[in-house]
Amino acid sequence: MTSDAQPAPTQGAQPTPTVGDIQAGPVTVSRLSRARVRPRGSRKELVVWYVMRVTAVALFVLALAHFSIVHFIWDPATQNAAFIADDRWNQVFWRGFDWLLLTTVIVHAFLGVRTVILDYIHPRAWRNGTLWVLYVIGIVLFVLGTQVILTLPTQALTTGM
Repeated sequence: MTSDAQPAPTQGAQPTPTVGDIQAGPVTVSRLSRARVRPRGSRKELVVWYVMRVTAVALFVLALAHFSIVHFIWDPATQNAAFIADDRWNQVFWRGFDWLLLTTVIVHAFLGVRTVILDYIHPRAWRNGTLWVLYVIGIVLFVLGTQVILTLPTQALTTGM
């Protein structure tokens, strides 16, 4: 008499992928979407996964708003560096909006590049070195962008008011 019962899973065993999935290392990838699934292991990777999704939605909204404002509300033919300094960035709201857009772009882009580095650079020393370079570049770009947005003189300061 044969038994068709499945053996009981051992404690700590990974779930078996379904027929439509591909096992790619520690991550199961759907054959249909080819997208990463939500990580199950490290809490840090789960946070990165959620931050990537939140910044993607924020980027969609902020970039669409930025494009609409710059190209539909104001006349692009009249926009130059003086326009940005005198009219647009002379208001705290627009400086804050542009800083939020800068921050969101940098966080999303560098977390995406981090994911690519973790996926494709396998030697530990190379991966750690590349990640350090990535983090330094990200911090430098963030500091430089923030410095430009915060220290650009306003019209009141340049006219002596």
